[in-house]
Order: sequence, then structure tokens, then C-alpha cells
Amino acid sequence: MIRRLAAAMFFAPLLAVPAHAQWPERPVRIIAPFAPASTPDTLARVLSERLSKRLKQTFVVENKAGAGGMIGTDHVAKAAPDGLTLGVSITGPLVNNKLLYKKMPYDPDRDLTPITIAVMQPSVIVARAGLPAANLEQLVALLRQSPGKFNYASIGNGSLSHLTMELVASRSGTSIVHVPYGGSSQAVTALLAGDVDMACLPAAAVQSFVKAGKLRAIAVTTGARTRFMPEVPTLAEQGMKGVDTGAWMGIVAPAGLDPALKSRIHDEVVRALEDPEARKAFDSQMMEVVAGTPEAFSAYLKEEADRWFPIIRKNGIELD
Repeated sequence: MIRRLAAAMFFAPLLAVPAHAQWPERPVRIIAPFAPASTPDTLARVLSERLSKRLKQTFVVENKAGAGGMIGTDHVAKAAPDGLTLGVSITGPLVNNKLLYKKMPYDPDRDLTPITIAVMQPSVIVARAGLPAANLEQLVALLRQSPGKFNYASIGNGSLSHLTMELVASRSGTSIVHVPYGGSSQAVTALLAGDVDMACLPAAAVQSFVKAGKLRAIAVTTGARTRFMPEVPTLAEQGMKGVDTGAWMGIVAPAGLDPALKSRIHDEVVRALEDPEARKAFDSQMMEVVAGTPEAFSAYLKEEADRWFPIIRKNGIELD
């Protein structure tokens, strides 16, 4: 996925900005819909710092956590379209929650303006060290031999780690018991203790344990190998096509932005993401910059819906 997004988005030319398109000379809020030190918070703070330095203007991060990112994203959706409020968000609040929740406080398609997809974190399917499977073929054979015997951890119902494992089970014709946890650290702890058999988790959460031999990496779930764990093959390399997922984050604004202001915001955000100092910060969190056009981001959101809605419906996943 990272390679495909880079080809389609990262190298896309920046939009031309009319000379009159100005960012209002007042403090700009960047809403992070998760707690401080979360990966969306990291993205928001790096972006805020680079924009402040580049534009000599005040950009402040506001953390508005809760409801799986919907509280913060709702603040963006209900803000004035004046360029003074931007938001970081992820697949749940922008795509999947339309099916996972019976009612949302905003309509992602109607109330938000996609600015750009920003970064992608690769995910890795890992197994506890004692599980007798070293690759995807062996793992699938094990699951088929004993349907329903093995389980996997996720970072919560409806999360990417949950949906990806259900997609893998669907593509392989297997059944794996889902055990949700409150976050990556809890899921890793359960794996290390042998309480669960496998999980799909961010590379940053499992890399050190894989290197130490405490967890076994089965596959990365992105379309291409990640430079952060280049020794781990993709699912596609091992014969499972069509599972191309990663933990992405994007930048959104309220609906109704003036087109010239939208172009100005987009261009400055992309330049900030591509800044060498920003890239260093993202590398430390195993984030790949995949910035591109608003149109490409909108198309990708539709692609995400096409990928995940069938899995959500098939498994009857609901969060309220």
C-alpha cells in the first residue's frame, strides 16, 4: 500500500495557489482526536511545529479524545470553514464508523473536507514464539487443522487490528477467535504471556520483540515490504492477495472551505510533512509520509469503505 500510495499521491504535483489565497493571521487549531503521546497526537505536534516555523504563525494542538476518535473529529466537522481549525483523523472516524455505529454526531462525507492523507504505519501479523508456524502457509494450515482453537488479540472491536485479522480469516477460509484488548501494549503483553496466539499490530509495537525472538513475524499487511522491517515478507508474497492494509492518518478540515484557501492549506501541510526534520520525527515512530492531493485522499477513503464494509457486515460488528 505504501508504494502504491507513494506512486499515486506523494509524487503528485502541488496544486497551484492563487495569489489572493491567504491563511487567516490568527492562531490555528489542529485537533488530535486521541490522547497525548498517541500516534495521531505525534502527527499533529510535528505538523504544528513545522507549520509554525514555516509560516511564522501560531499553530496549537488540542487533544479531544474519546469515542474512538469521533469526539475530536466532530469538533472539526462543526467548526467554521475559515482555515482556523484542522484535524488529524483515521479510518474509524472517517470511514468505518459509518457502519460500526448506528448513529454518528457528524457525517464524514458531508461535514468534512479531506486535505491529504499524511502518514502510514505498517502493521505486522505476529505469533507467540511457541506457536508452530513460521510463515503464512504454516499458520493457515494450523488454523484449518483446528478450526476455532486458536485466537488473536486486537486493540479493540472495530479497530484495524480486528478487521485485518477478520479479512485474513475470510481470505484463508479459517476461523480465529477474537480477543479484544485496550491497546497495543496490552495485546503485546498477552502475546508474550501466551494468553493469545497471534495479532496484527503496528510494527513499532512489535519490532523489538521480534528482533529478540520473543515474537515471530508472519507477514506485513501492506502491499510492499516496509523499510522498518525489511526481512518480513508481505501477505501477497506468500500467496494471499487483496489484504493491503496499514494504519494511516490524514488531515481534514470542515466542509465548505473556499477553494483557494483549501489549496493553500493543502500545499502548506504537504510541505510541512515533507520537511526533513518532520521525516526524522516520523521515522522514529515508523511512519511513512504518503502525502498527496485532496482528490486522491477522497478516492482512498472510498477504497477503504469498499475494503472494510463487507468484512464489517459479514461479521456483524457493531460498537453501540
